[in-house]
Amino acid sequence: MIELKGKHVHKSVPAEPGITVLKLALKHDVDWGHLCTRGTCCRCRCFVAAGMEHLAPPTVVELDALDPEELEEGYRLGCQAVVTGEGPMSVANKTYF
Repeated sequence: MIELKGKHVHKSVPAEPGITVLKLALKHDVDWGHLCTRGTCCRCRCFVAAGMEHLAPPTVVELDALDPEELEEGYRLGCQAVVTGEGPMSVANKTYF
């Protein structure tokens, strides 16, 4: 299960390998900030509190958009972070503004 925390909506949903965190949140009506779905606006930035091992490594887009410190702290872009496996995860939408 993945615990998704939007601005107001929090839900636990089944993991779906191959789908991004953003698509999973939108599929389950979690109020996840986003505009572009390509990694340029960074409104889908999220904090992975648990379960980073169940996500694909950061993409080139994320490496360009996020500071190395952010990546080390557990921040990802929801539109780029692809679920690769099942297991407990907790991800919260943490936009810059």
